[in-house]
Amino acid sequence: MNQPAHIVIIGAGIVGAASAFHCLQAGLRVTLVEPGVPGDEQASSYGNAGWLSSHSVLPPAYPGVWKKVPAWLIDPLGPLSIRLHYLPKALPWLVRYLAAASTYVRIERTARALRTLLADAPALHQVMADAAGVGYLIERKGLLHAFLSRGHFEQDAKAWEIRRREGIEWEELDAAALHAREPDLSPHYTFGVYTPEAGSCRNPGAYTAALIEYVRSKGATLVRTTATGFRIEQGRLRAVLTTEGEIACDRAVIAAGARARALALQAGDAVPLETERGYHAVVSPVTVGPRTSTMFADQKVVVNSMEQGLRIAGQVEITEADDTPNWRRAEILREHLQTLYPGLPRDLAPEHIKIWMGRRPSTPDALPCIGVASATADIIHAYGHGHIGLVGSARTGRLVAQLASGATPEIPLKPFSPQRFR
Repeated sequence: MNQPAHIVIIGAGIVGAASAFHCLQAGLRVTLVEPGVPGDEQASSYGNAGWLSSHSVLPPAYPGVWKKVPAWLIDPLGPLSIRLHYLPKALPWLVRYLAAASTYVRIERTARALRTLLADAPALHQVMADAAGVGYLIERKGLLHAFLSRGHFEQDAKAWEIRRREGIEWEELDAAALHAREPDLSPHYTFGVYTPEAGSCRNPGAYTAALIEYVRSKGATLVRTTATGFRIEQGRLRAVLTTEGEIACDRAVIAAGARARALALQAGDAVPLETERGYHAVVSPVTVGPRTSTMFADQKVVVNSMEQGLRIAGQVEITEADDTPNWRRAEILREHLQTLYPGLPRDLAPEHIKIWMGRRPSTPDALPCIGVASATADIIHAYGHGHIGLVGSARTGRLVAQLASGATPEIPLKPFSPQRFR
């Protein structure tokens, strides 16, 4: 009897966990390589805002955004900042980032691709969470966007029209309807958009950890080490190299998030992967907050009621992955939270506030890398999801399993090709 093909998945974040889940279902033997504790605080998956936003099909940039670059450079605490000492290294990535969203034609092309990846994401996550015994962590009750006024919403009208063309529906809420739905919300917000197809996760770290425990219970192996490269002979993968030695295998998946670039290069693909550092603050216990997880368009932040408390997440800081955190950014998020929900207590003791910093793996065109490597089709890329790591992970895991088992991918993968940057 033939032995099942052995696949080594490098990274046990949410993308690696989803890949392991689906590879097992495809009949593959799975080994996960991860130096940290899955779902723990060192992982980007842990600090995610929790949005299963199947409508997040637009890149963060937009036409004309280049005019704001000087302000980013001089404001270290703005929604997006670039540390000056890192600018020379980040500049090529930043130029590509601006170019990828320089016209609405390009943005629509991105939206078309991302829609194929993100459609039905809450339902796909529900299946995995139910199997892992944590179905209660997935909430499928839509998401809310809050605007200061209808006029502010209309400034984004082009973006919302692109969403409509991709089949995304929403409900517009005037001030009365918005505050009837969200009674704790600041009265400064007078217009809302509700997207019923979307969902949220009440504890992304626990969800990731539960998926890893589930796949281990089904036969997957977790090896606590760091992958350093590959042994490829005559175009075929023979082993994944680690700090603890080789792991012989037939296939490998690069799902190492912000640490994927060096591995991708060894697999024959130079990918312009950058670290977009993000922050969050959590306050607990609270009795005030959103009934439906909410994004605030003016502040570019998301507020979500989670198991740990009320989380506000956002900010983009471009610098080295291991640069010293600027914790003032997280403190500003906590200050925003008290402005957005005035009923929150103003004198929270330090033990009721938790702050965090993580690393988003981001490509300049806002599309993840999903596909086979140039050096050998035995290596599969699955990283670079940027702001859509959680929501995009479910279908990414399915695609990884399809590629690894020789099945036809369920969506076109050309837009996500890791070779597109050549």
